[in-house]
Amino acid sequence: MSLEHLGDLGRLAAMCAGELEQPVRRYAELVKETLAAGRTVFFAGNGGSAAHAQHIATEYVVRYRPVTRRAAPALALSTDSSLVTAAANDLGFESIFARQVEAHGRKGDLLVLVSTSGGSANLLRAAETAKRLGVRTVGLLAKGGGALGKLVDHAVIVPTDDTALAQEIQLAVDHFVCETVEPTL
Repeated sequence: MSLEHLGDLGRLAAMCAGELEQPVRRYAELVKETLAAGRTVFFAGNGGSAAHAQHIATEYVVRYRPVTRRAAPALALSTDSSLVTAAANDLGFESIFARQVEAHGRKGDLLVLVSTSGGSANLLRAAETAKRLGVRTVGLLAKGGGALGKLVDHAVIVPTDDTALAQEIQLAVDHFVCETVEPTL
């Protein structure tokens, strides 16, 4: 067994540091603008991307670095198991995030959709609902961005088809955004 994966990750990270600099910095600006306006940042994803969404929302509410600052309004839409299962059962799994965006999203909020495929029906529906409500959208994506990459207001597309590598880079991107945003809180 080799650690070839780490080498692949290092090469992809180096490539992304150059190629994704502007899209990542714009993503950070969108988060800053949203929080400065007193609005909320919502995160959504499926599976490992749901865990990512929860992790990053927590960084904003609690803290990323050990500094004293105000809590930032951020929420992962995958965390309420009663709501998610009721929506899936009563409305269909494709509605689990859109229903929450409809209930809580307001003009000026930001919805960050984390996906490696960019094709999940529930994320597409959430993006459509957000647009209708004036909620800005960011897609943190891979594999060319999929349909979601064309639907969101701003896309950060990791240039790989490897799900594991994409997820690792996506987390690094969100940690950079937290690092950039936190001093403004």
